Amino acid sequence: MIKDTGSINLSYSSGRPRTVRTKEGAQRILREDLGCFPYKKIKQPKLTDLHKMKRAKFANWVLNHYTKEDTEKWLFTGEKYFDLDGVYNVQNDRVWAVSREEADGQCAIHQKIKFPTKVMVWFGVCSEGLTTPMIFEDGTMDAEMYIKEVLSVAPKCGNNTLGNHWTYQQDGVKLHIHYLTQEWCTNPDHFPDFISQDR
Repeated sequence: MIKDTGSINLSYSSGRPRTVRTKEGAQRILREDLGCFPYKKIKQPKLTDLHKMKRAKFANWVLNHYTKEDTEKWLFTGEKYFDLDGVYNVQNDRVWAVSREEADGQCAIHQKIKFPTKVMVWFGVCSEGLTTPMIFEDGTMDAEMYIKEVLSVAPKCGNNTLGNHWTYQQDGVKLHIHYLTQEWCTNPDHFPDFISQDR
């Protein structure tokens, strides 16, 4: 009915007026009468007009400076921090028990440290596959440590995976756009080719 007329008003009365008194009744009307289904909200980054303009500018720059074969020699890298306390989801992590006391005895209490230990994992991805991941137990990094620990071995990973002619590409996190990182990466002695943050 709503698909045909855009309204849930009936053109005629088919009996006593319907009332919704329960959550189940509302759900039944939505599903059976109106043909609606519940959908989860989807998270996605909010893109401003400036973001869209920069992306279009970058895409045009790539089209004018690289061939398709060149882009197959790009090494994209990234880092991920892992909390050693583990992941706990209040909504989905449940313990079935007959009482709260029994649940507590079955590990229903998740204790979290105020400043948990973290590890950082770095790896690269390209048309040839993945580089060897590197794990750093000291989860916090500044630009100098990033250059010393990560970037110093990234060229070897790129050469092992893609040969001697390839392009290094990073995302826009603070460590990557720091002026020391950018200076190190733009040095031709370090990478065969590098896409700087200015592109």
